[in-house]
Amino acid sequence: WYRARCARLHERAARSQEAVRASRREAGECRRQLQARLAEMESLRGAHQSLERQLQELEERDSAEAAGPPLPLQDTIGQLEDDLRNTKNEMARHLREYQDLLNVKMALDIEIAAYRKLLEGEETLFSTGSVGLSALDPLPNPTYSFQPRGFSSST
Repeated sequence: WYRARCARLHERAARSQEAVRASRREAGECRRQLQARLAEMESLRGAHQSLERQLQELEERDSAEAAGPPLPLQDTIGQLEDDLRNTKNEMARHLREYQDLLNVKMALDIEIAAYRKLLEGEETLFSTGSVGLSALDPLPNPTYSFQPRGFSSST
């Protein structure tokens, strides 16, 4: 009876030792998971604090901008853009006027050249002293047509 009882107790002790080892392994695994979760929580806490600081800084900057004057740089930019647009329009107007004056000058140069030829023809007529039909009409085709060129101005 004593030996049977000892064998049962040894068997129970072996099972208990196995259960204790399994429990220790499980506790060790739980400890590792807990440490991993704690480290993850600390990193998330640090990221949360950083984001909170950034949010606070942005809110402070936004409130400072809202309390300040109404964006003087944007007003200046708008004014400069208007000035640039007006200057471009004025330049285009001056260019059109210049093209018109250039066309008039070219027409006048053509007329002056025609009159010079007529005068040279009359001078040769008077210097030779002969009056003939060919001398009265120095140019074979005295009609001149001036077509001003149309210039397009690009702004």
